[in-house]
Amino acid sequence: LAFWELAKPDSWLTSIASLLTAVPARQWRRRTQLDETEFRNFIVWLEDQKIRHYKIEDRGNLRNIPSSEWPKSFEQYLQDVNCPFSVQERQESVDWLLGLAVRFEYGDNVEKYKNCPPATATKAEKPSDPLIHLDSNNPDFKAGVMGLANMLKIQRHDDYLVMLKAIRILIQERLTPEAIAKARQSKEGLPVALDKHILGFDTGDATLNEAAQILRLLHIEELRDLQTRINEAIVAVQAIIADPKTDHRLGKVGR
Repeated sequence: LAFWELAKPDSWLTSIASLLTAVPARQWRRRTQLDETEFRNFIVWLEDQKIRHYKIEDRGNLRNIPSSEWPKSFEQYLQDVNCPFSVQERQESVDWLLGLAVRFEYGDNVEKYKNCPPATATKAEKPSDPLIHLDSNNPDFKAGVMGLANMLKIQRHDDYLVMLKAIRILIQERLTPEAIAKARQSKEGLPVALDKHILGFDTGDATLNEAAQILRLLHIEELRDLQTRINEAIVAVQAIIADPKTDHRLGKVGR
């Protein structure tokens, strides 16, 4: 799990985050799957466009994407911006750099963002979060949070309260009795007579033929499930576009 996926930011943070999407959207959406060249380009983009810690003339080593020395340059960069994570902790360091970029973006546009109301603002006063009363500097607290994060496979973060919030969200959404019961539900299939299904080719081995028939039936089942999902998507889109509003003054139908 990534913390930017679990967070529920206010509108000003959402606005700032949207500015960061000037990085190619394909890279932003699947950062955890970037190849090495894409990852290096992503780091250079953050430094050039948002963080700007180095002077332009000092960014040469970081911009030298093909260089075999680039990992050392990146390690030095993390040290220079005081990142608490190492080169080996790639996901955590990228998260930290993104947070730094958002902070600088806000600092450069305080007037633009400071008056933005929270996206979920309500008149009723929200109850205080019990997590704010915890001592996040307590060694026992840190050890407990880290143990839970490792057990639940939640990535590390330099703020232990943020990690604890991520743990709480994961437990609420996936480890409740209802969620566990749903996950344990298994589909009971109907018995199938393989001899009634023609394979279409012969491997020369009866056991292989039977295995191929089973694989083909499983593939057909997956295709049916895919078709069902496609149909549901089409119905959902039609529900949106199939109800045009008519404006008689314009003499046309449509939005």
